[in-house]
Amino acid sequence: MSFSISARHIRRLSTSAAAAAAESSSTATVPATSSISISKAKSKLRTEYDPDKALDIYSSVSNHYTSPVSSRYAQELTIRRLAKARRFDDVESLIESHKNDPKITQEPFLSTLIRSYGRAGMFEHAMRTYNQMEDLGTPRSAISFNALLSACNHSKLFDKVPQLFDEIPKRFKISPDKISYGILVKSHCEAGSPQKAIQIVREMEKNGVEITAVTFTTILDSLYRKGESEEAEKIWNMMISKGCEIDVGAYNVRLMHEHGGKPEQVQSLIEEMANSGLKPDTISYNYLMTCYCKNGMIDEARKVYEDMEGNGCNKNAATFRTLIYYLCRNGEFEKGYRVFKESVKMHKIPDFNTMKILVEGLVEKKKMKEAKGLIRTVRKKFPPNSLNAWIRVEESLGLASVADDEAKA
Repeated sequence: MSFSISARHIRRLSTSAAAAAAESSSTATVPATSSISISKAKSKLRTEYDPDKALDIYSSVSNHYTSPVSSRYAQELTIRRLAKARRFDDVESLIESHKNDPKITQEPFLSTLIRSYGRAGMFEHAMRTYNQMEDLGTPRSAISFNALLSACNHSKLFDKVPQLFDEIPKRFKISPDKISYGILVKSHCEAGSPQKAIQIVREMEKNGVEITAVTFTTILDSLYRKGESEEAEKIWNMMISKGCEIDVGAYNVRLMHEHGGKPEQVQSLIEEMANSGLKPDTISYNYLMTCYCKNGMIDEARKVYEDMEGNGCNKNAATFRTLIYYLCRNGEFEKGYRVFKESVKMHKIPDFNTMKILVEGLVEKKKMKEAKGLIRTVRKKFPPNSLNAWIRVEESLGLASVADDEAKA
């Protein structure tokens, strides 16, 4: 496997040998670092915030994966780490290096590059890559067209998607498929125009294009977010009348709408979901837990939290964030700290603001050992770009000595 890597921008992409090879040849063979599986790389990338280390992990698998689909998530995670650090030159160098790979003539492979540019918010680069397909010897179909539309949505250029949807198929004689229409629907919904999305659904019906559960759910979500509950219920009934296979995602959208109300309503929806043969997931139980919290029923919320594993669900960062936040609001900072420690073990540490509330509460309750332990963990686990904010928190709480203690250790 060989492809060219520009050493001008990529810092510590793989090894110094790889960088040297890139400088000496326009089509250099890049040796893998330590060979790890795609699944292992994805697992490591989810908890690695340092962009250089993320690059190292990705480079250890990027030149020996078997299919574009298997590596897409790993590539996009790496790109997001670089984009968050505003290292857009590095994003460009990494993606452009793959254009010298022999697989570039395979449309799914090139489509991952278009999507990755979108993940970084670099739509002009995504468009340029799409326009280069003839020169690169890559055929065009709905696959790359959908990647381009997705890149446009990820770049938050929602108003541009309808324009592309109108122009590109005519220009390149491509027939949009159900996924293309789904992305178009999403663009209208993200732009705050679910009624336009409903018009697209009518157009799909007229053209005999299948309307997927995902497309309906996207509209459902948009209507609920705009407070148009009656219209949302009409969409739900339309899904049922058309025999659309309603999935957990659709139910979770309804739970999102209900979770600010009474717990029995949320519980009833979860039971309805289970009775229809669907298994409530982590998001479902998170909404139930949040509903209990909002109604001051902390013990019931903790029961949902404790039963998650037994229900076959893994807690995610939102699970920990919600429970810690409401435990802190209830003045139960030590319990919040115990939940925090579990989040560390599962590599699902909540966001900065939640951690700030918790550490302030621990200091207020004179739990200095726990507060310092939290600070030490956060310093190791949070991305480098958040450390300055943490230093200010430490100084305001009189915990600045934690960093000094670490330096002496």
